[in-house]
Amino acid sequence: MLFAYVARRLLLTIPAMLGMSIIVFFIVRAVPGDPATAILGLRASPQSVAVLRKQLKLDDPVYVQYAHWLGNVLRGDLGLDYNSHEPITHQILTRFPVTLELAALSMVMSAIMAIPLGVLAATRRGAADHGATLLGLVGISIPDFWLGVMLILLMSLVLRWLPSSGYVPLRESVWGNISHMLLPAFTLALNLAAVLTRTTRAAVLDVLNRPYVRTARAKGLRERAVVGGHVLKNSAIPIVTVMGLQLGYVLGGAVIIEQIFSLPGVGRLTLNAVLERNYPVIQGAVLLVTFTFMMVNIFTDALYAVLDPRVRYSGR
Repeated sequence: MLFAYVARRLLLTIPAMLGMSIIVFFIVRAVPGDPATAILGLRASPQSVAVLRKQLKLDDPVYVQYAHWLGNVLRGDLGLDYNSHEPITHQILTRFPVTLELAALSMVMSAIMAIPLGVLAATRRGAADHGATLLGLVGISIPDFWLGVMLILLMSLVLRWLPSSGYVPLRESVWGNISHMLLPAFTLALNLAAVLTRTTRAAVLDVLNRPYVRTARAKGLRERAVVGGHVLKNSAIPIVTVMGLQLGYVLGGAVIIEQIFSLPGVGRLTLNAVLERNYPVIQGAVLLVTFTFMMVNIFTDALYAVLDPRVRYSGR
């Protein structure tokens, strides 16, 4: 039944992706600004702008432009960059590993911070609980862009412990890669950790009141064994759910974080494309991020059966 469920979810991604492509395609064209003017500059003559618009097929009706673009996408062609004339597929695929690494590292860091803190807040009421709640509130309240700038000032300019910007591929230097990714990953992880801490605390508190937990304690099991073997395992589903949903926040936040830390990822590519009115790049990048988010959520739902054998899926 799990296979049928996953297959049905994969089929449902087709209309979802189609709807997202329509929304993005028409929204980017509703934003004020002209790609031809952005390419040629404000001092370009109207004749030059008109010629370039015709070359880029921007004079065609919007629905004709969409049909032409969608036909190319179905053949695996996302188009050409308006400025560099490079294939957008190549541009995105070369930058996407950077964004994926940033997202994965930030989610791992958030889990390392949040899950122990949430368990501690649920099992040690009082100062630990109030401290975790306060830290969660602070983490949610701090804007990512402000935290990123403050980390650069403290860790890079004052203490000189970590580089402030740039990127080193993992294949070139492991430490160079990690040192450049720590600050941006922590910037994204703090907000996610705050949400995950509260979720973990609530899930653990709910399980602590279950009869099988009281039975395990009555048998003389140590508190660590009860929490690790019974409570945390049965609290995993809401924690995993939140982490899967928060991937959308992480991928969206990468747009600003990659710009602040000069990371050559899809987020920075998308932001520059928005400023330049580079329509094909925006459409291709959003399409890939949307597809990635959908795949991760399908994987998260399928993981429920592993975490809890009682979960059953319906193929209908």
